[in-house]
Amino acid sequence: MSNVETKFRPVSQETKPGLDELVPSRYAMQVGDIEVMIISDGVLTPPAESMATNADPAVRGEWLDERFLSKDAFDWALNAVVVRSGSQTLLIDSGIGEEYPDFPRAGQFVQRLEAAGVDLGSVTDVVLTHMHFDHVGGLLAEGVKSRTRPDLRVHVCASETDFWKSPDFSQTAMPPALAALARKASLDFMSVYGDNIRTFKDLAEVAPGVSVTRTGGHTPGHSVVRVQSGNDRLMFGGDAIFPVSFDHPEWHNGFEHDPVEATRVRLRLMRELADTGSWLISTHMPFPSVGRVAAVGEKYRWVPTWWDY
Repeated sequence: MSNVETKFRPVSQETKPGLDELVPSRYAMQVGDIEVMIISDGVLTPPAESMATNADPAVRGEWLDERFLSKDAFDWALNAVVVRSGSQTLLIDSGIGEEYPDFPRAGQFVQRLEAAGVDLGSVTDVVLTHMHFDHVGGLLAEGVKSRTRPDLRVHVCASETDFWKSPDFSQTAMPPALAALARKASLDFMSVYGDNIRTFKDLAEVAPGVSVTRTGGHTPGHSVVRVQSGNDRLMFGGDAIFPVSFDHPEWHNGFEHDPVEATRVRLRLMRELADTGSWLISTHMPFPSVGRVAAVGEKYRWVPTWWDY
């Protein structure tokens, strides 16, 4: 892995005032001949119980205490990815957007995309791991659609678009107001980008060395993106794997629409990652969310990358 951030031509602070930051919000790496950049959309603060709805509260509280985390609400990273392969520039997910005042520390994806030197008009493809509001919201922000290409291709699993026409929240722990926001965001996205959407059933190659595969579980059409070039591999896992998943893969996340299947999916993906040595990036792993997965008996261990800078 090597840092290739200079290839993304960061925008000068003289032309983009106000984008200076105390900590970096992007991290670039190379997967063979393919360029990958992780961009932080900011931080979400969901209720702590939503990380493990089927856990004993005392055990969940102990896990939080050991990591100096609040038992009320915890910081949850929100990462999206830019991939450049051949002549294509792809966005994988887009963050939360601007319509959610309960999450004031997130919603910075478009601004940070520009600061990284990525012009929205240069994006040829969008790949959605699923259609929860914190994955489609950035593309719904004011003025974004008008700056994208008319021939933009948006790749999403057909099971996902079908589900959001009449979603079932019965197995989630989303409060009614949040469930309503989730349904609105998905329907708004399909309305705004309907002409651009290209659905696939189970698997699609979206660029040279870049494929998207349905996993289900978190949502019916939840998908992961695999990047491979030469001997290098990387997986963007979306919402299949969370920070707590390595200690307690059996804990159900409150946003999972089929938590039992989601548990099977994350265990299967962690086994694949451990077997192949692939890099993993996930939406809610701590930024820059780049690391590998090691098997430890019947469980798995997260091994974060050493930053290259």
